Amino acid sequence: MKKKVLLAVLAHPDDETFGTGGTLAYYASKGADVYLVCATRGEVGEVDPEMLHGFASIGELREHELRCAAEHLGLKGVYFLDFRDSGMEGSPDNKHPQALANAEVDTVAAKIVPYMRSLRPQVVITFDPVGGYMHPDHIAIHKATVRAFHAAGDAGQFPSEQTAYQPAKLFYHTFPRGFLRISVGLMRLVGKDPRKFGKNGDIDLVRVSEARFPVHASVDYRTVLEQKNRAVACHASQGGMRITVGVLDYLRKLFGISDRYMQAYPPPPGGRRQKDLFAGLD
Repeated sequence: MKKKVLLAVLAHPDDETFGTGGTLAYYASKGADVYLVCATRGEVGEVDPEMLHGFASIGELREHELRCAAEHLGLKGVYFLDFRDSGMEGSPDNKHPQALANAEVDTVAAKIVPYMRSLRPQVVITFDPVGGYMHPDHIAIHKATVRAFHAAGDAGQFPSEQTAYQPAKLFYHTFPRGFLRISVGLMRLVGKDPRKFGKNGDIDLVRVSEARFPVHASVDYRTVLEQKNRAVACHASQGGMRITVGVLDYLRKLFGISDRYMQAYPPPPGGRRQKDLFAGLD
């Protein structure tokens, strides 16, 4: 097989690191060309005013953090689709005319297809169908990536200057929900509402825990853990420094240093879980 190329299509700055960072760093370390298409600049959210010093907006700050992380992960290129962060479900930001969640699937897919055709990845990764934790932007970019993946090889769909090209594999990044379901039960026992989790109470852990997806592949990234940790630290406005130390870091190591994926296309092979997203493409 010619040079391995992996493309991640995600929604916000930090998605590439907190979610799939180990995978991206691992394949970059193995000589693959790894690229990121990011739909928004994460304009929505609360940021310590001191962190905005030298930046014109939250979006500018978060783009800076992403480019810092991309350097540590070894990404060869980062591209933005220039939609706006939609915020969590039910927030006023959902109604912004440029919000990703408001865009038609084909409108977003039409921006993704040219990158698939020009970068020519064998493997494409994106969110699972519920966007990990039901974020509207994660779900929107999932739908658009699936549409783009199946259209990129057909010159009659989304015509562009690039030659039609069909990537070989599509994976959804996901995670096991068992521990989360236990956490939901424990929260109820201590009188906390698992449907209103997070700083703003806008994450429904019950809905998240009920979503189940098969795991067909896992990528062990212990050899690049330090690279991922440095990338995590870049996202200071999202609490990156806290994640690389203390209890959260201990829990990551306790439950395994690997990213898990559902294989969406082609139908996954039976038998043992794959350890390489490029398996079978030699």
